[in-house]
Amino acid sequence: MVTGYRKLEDLPQVIPVFPLDGAVVLPGGQLPLNIFEPRYLNMFDDAMSGERIIGMVQTRAGGDRERPALSPVGCAGRITAFAETGDGRYLVTLTGVCRFRIVEELGLKAPYRQVRVDYAPFIDDLAPAAETPIERAGFLDALRGYLAPRGLAVDWDAAESAPAESLVDSLAMGLPFEPSEKQALLEAVSHADRAAVLTTLLRIGSVVADDDDEPPMQ
Repeated sequence: MVTGYRKLEDLPQVIPVFPLDGAVVLPGGQLPLNIFEPRYLNMFDDAMSGERIIGMVQTRAGGDRERPALSPVGCAGRITAFAETGDGRYLVTLTGVCRFRIVEELGLKAPYRQVRVDYAPFIDDLAPAAETPIERAGFLDALRGYLAPRGLAVDWDAAESAPAESLVDSLAMGLPFEPSEKQALLEAVSHADRAAVLTTLLRIGSVVADDDDEPPMQ
């Protein structure tokens, strides 16, 4: 958890948003970003000179290519690491603070999009994480079944010993799920709910991978 945010009033009610499908940040999680588009360089410049808060949000059907419709729920993150490369890119780490529901998008003439948000449905994001009940052996079996066909691996010693909530959140953020699946993980009400959604996605992913490996019928 990012220190300094203990109640909803500590958070800005209007924030810039970075629409990026397939990428979510969860409260307490860290998301590395490589920023190179001029409008988003501008956005991070403004954020660094202000409250350093950026809203990560995915898109949904609707709108147009330049201004796609935004998913209703995103997560506010604070810029906790920042570096500029020789070719003008920004390498940023965004640490998740609290999820939000978009109330409205503001019609400002800025190069990037800004929204008014409501954090109240996710007030528990500001509280210390509660212990997440997962059946670790079954969860890790599902994870192995998902990773192996894709040639992916994790540090299994860390996976077996890490706190359940940290393990679930890091996998939810890091594994290559579809945007709709990432959104389901983001919107899960509690860590226990997120663990259940993640376990289901891992098991479905294992079955799909097994089916893809079957030889064609003659």
